[in-house]
Amino acid sequence: MKIFKRVVILLLVIILTTVFYNYPKLNIIAGYSAKSTGSSVFLAKRSLEFTDKTDTNFSPINLASNSINKEEKTAFSSAFGLLTRKSIYREGLGSVLTIDGVSIDKSSLTPKRSLVDATIPYPYGSGPNKDSIFSTIDYKKLNSTVNEMFNDLNKTRAVVVIHKDKIIAEKYDEGFNKESLLLGWSMTKSITSTLFGILQCKGALNIHDRAPFKEWENDDRKNITIHNLLQMNSGLEWDEDYNTISDVTKMLFLSEDMTKTQLNKPLVGKPNETWNYSSGTTNVLSGILRKQFKTHQEYLDFWYTDLIDKIGMNSMVIETDLSGNYVGSSYAWATARDWAKLGLLYLHGGNWNGVSLFDKDWVKYATTPTPTSDGWYGAQIWLNAGNRYPDVPKNMYSFNGYQGQNVFVLPDQDLVVVRMGLTKNADINHFLNEVINSFK
Repeated sequence: MKIFKRVVILLLVIILTTVFYNYPKLNIIAGYSAKSTGSSVFLAKRSLEFTDKTDTNFSPINLASNSINKEEKTAFSSAFGLLTRKSIYREGLGSVLTIDGVSIDKSSLTPKRSLVDATIPYPYGSGPNKDSIFSTIDYKKLNSTVNEMFNDLNKTRAVVVIHKDKIIAEKYDEGFNKESLLLGWSMTKSITSTLFGILQCKGALNIHDRAPFKEWENDDRKNITIHNLLQMNSGLEWDEDYNTISDVTKMLFLSEDMTKTQLNKPLVGKPNETWNYSSGTTNVLSGILRKQFKTHQEYLDFWYTDLIDKIGMNSMVIETDLSGNYVGSSYAWATARDWAKLGLLYLHGGNWNGVSLFDKDWVKYATTPTPTSDGWYGAQIWLNAGNRYPDVPKNMYSFNGYQGQNVFVLPDQDLVVVRMGLTKNADINHFLNEVINSFK
């Protein structure tokens, strides 16, 4: 009997110790699942069943069980019944995770939208793309190349290929179509950066000015410029690891105001000499954008009036955190066609159907390699200058996101290629090379 009691006590100690050390992980797991479920169901209009089979069906996120309240537009995720997280959907602002002790205002300010007439042909509107056949394209080869991206390994959801403003190939996985909203994850960073380009070209901001934070005024962080932040070359400490409890997972799933998460981090390097990929940095930039406007309503509107709605990305919604600030690092949703419009805007040097949002100098700046990034990164835009894709032109650049979200811009070929997926398994070098080789 004594031996049995000792075994039971030992097992209890092991269980309690395991729960104690893994409880923070359960918070992240349930938080990710609740946030994803809320956005997928209430913003992207997918069913809970479809979401469970796709968006949250990977380890360890699939350890959580999910439920929704359709009337209240809330989602709940429970990790083994030990911890439950909740997200709330607000029209115009998306889904946001609740945090114990932090109140949420369901009547928060929302951005004012001005949607482009849907009857205008794509890409300048959302109407049908005008048919166009190019004699220089081997369509059989192109379509075969696109089809190869759709399999159980790649888990591609959408591919759109655009040449000279015309859609020349388009395909969607089962359950998706041209109206489906897809999360861009870190492609949102390129949206954030573009807004600085718009302000810079208006003369409303100088990216070479020091970052406007009182918290940095009395130490070496005072030397950090907006330019350093745009290039992720500030020298600030940050851990971008999605597989552990890290700076980025704590920010996305535990923070009330994500614009402040990296604000209190120390320097671990020197500005302009220490490139480090950081979602915290992009949300610091979102905070800087907020400082450019007298009211929060102006800040909310600016993202749409001066960029998103101006180029007809009617489907796009950028989600906010609990403080009402845009999560500029991660949470933009749009159709694959609308994501392509951002690539087209850059391909055309900032000119959209005769209206200049920014100039070619900004494109050159944004696609110039950051020091110490080995030619991989510009101003919140990924580059091929470092020959990451050896069979693709070095002047190709892209907006990239977690799990394989991509908008590739190939200036030499007048091409924009969108690929949205659930994994990074796809051989992008081969895919892009084959698309290029489809041209005779």
